[in-house]
Amino acid sequence: MTQAPTAEKAAPRRHDREILALALPAFGALVAEPLFVMADSAIVGHLGTPQLAGLGVAAALLTTAVSVFVFLAYATTAAVARRVGAGDLRAAIRQGMDGIWLALLLGAAVVAVVLTTAPSLISLFGASDTVTPYAISYLRISALGIPAMLMVLAATGVIRGLQDTRTPLYVAIGGFALNGALNVALVYGAGLGIAGSAWGTVIAQCAMAAAYLWVVVRGARRHGASLRPDAAGIRASAQAGAPLLVRTLSLRAILMIATAVAARLGDADIAAHQIALSLWSLLAFALDAIAIAGQAIIGRYLGAGDTEGAQAVCRRMVRWGIGSGVVLGLLVVLGRPVFIPLFTADPVVEDALLPALLVVALAQPVCGVVFVLDGVLMGAGDGPYLARAMLLTLAVFAPAALLVPVLGGGLTALWWAMTLMMVVRMATLQLRARSGRWLVAGATR
Repeated sequence: MTQAPTAEKAAPRRHDREILALALPAFGALVAEPLFVMADSAIVGHLGTPQLAGLGVAAALLTTAVSVFVFLAYATTAAVARRVGAGDLRAAIRQGMDGIWLALLLGAAVVAVVLTTAPSLISLFGASDTVTPYAISYLRISALGIPAMLMVLAATGVIRGLQDTRTPLYVAIGGFALNGALNVALVYGAGLGIAGSAWGTVIAQCAMAAAYLWVVVRGARRHGASLRPDAAGIRASAQAGAPLLVRTLSLRAILMIATAVAARLGDADIAAHQIALSLWSLLAFALDAIAIAGQAIIGRYLGAGDTEGAQAVCRRMVRWGIGSGVVLGLLVVLGRPVFIPLFTADPVVEDALLPALLVVALAQPVCGVVFVLDGVLMGAGDGPYLARAMLLTLAVFAPAALLVPVLGGGLTALWWAMTLMMVVRMATLQLRARSGRWLVAGATR
């Protein structure tokens, strides 16, 4: 009579260990990635203001170009994890290689576009004549590393799908260290200026891609998986990623609309909004780590045909999301006296930022549920629904945000609109999770 309750208690603990084992290293890797730009900024900043401004413009374009293709990681994680759950490691690695080949092809296409349109792209940002040459130089050189960046995304998805988030952490740390050392050596030691920073980043990204490829190739040889490009497999990877591309573009549109509205509110409001958005993005890294664990674990359970296990993990992860959101929200409230002075000493900006941060704090439990369920449905390969749900969210958010300058309320009202956006996302994701339609078992969806 005591065995059943003991088993019921043991299951959540087992799920907790699985989640922690994948989420903690994933969080470290996620935090390490943006440090690339921060290191570049710190080193280039000592060259002068025009160089730093040029880096800022070019880095914004590069970040956008790469983040649009984040589906290379998400879709590959889900597909590989399903094969792992089904016990077919050879097919899992073969699936991952299709994603890597797709990344290489997309990267080559993006490089061709960026190299030929770099001046036009920079001009869209309204850069001054002094800043423009530096921005173009950095953009054109750094663009050469885009194929490596996209291959890193796809290979990261392969490794995560294989239930390994430690390797991406080690590679990210190594890449960050190499990037910093090369930047110092090339910018100052070799006297290449901002071009040296760009070359340092390209070399570091290529080294990271090489490290990932070494891991994947070694696994392919061990399990007898082919490394050759397969047209049907690459096409299937693109089709699986297309809905997630729609989801990502919709999310980017939401963030762009929010920034555009904040700019219309005034200089103090846009400055405060940028600070609040930076904090919101940092908090998202912590929650996204749980989502990444969800992608890998859910994919594996469904690949093994264990739909009940997938449901149990989903329920447990939602609790993790809520708990993490509550903790992060409290940290925002308690850390405001320390956090705000780090970014501004302007009392007008502080007055606009303070109530906005309270809204950010209150929204964190909702964000926790959203990130977790987003990861669960990605792990289930439910991309088409995620795309439709995000388009609906964009349709609700856009008018709400655009009405802020008309109805008043300032930056606080804009962040309530951002919270509304997250509530809509939570509602659509919960409806899908409760419906059970995402529980499609098997090695492929």
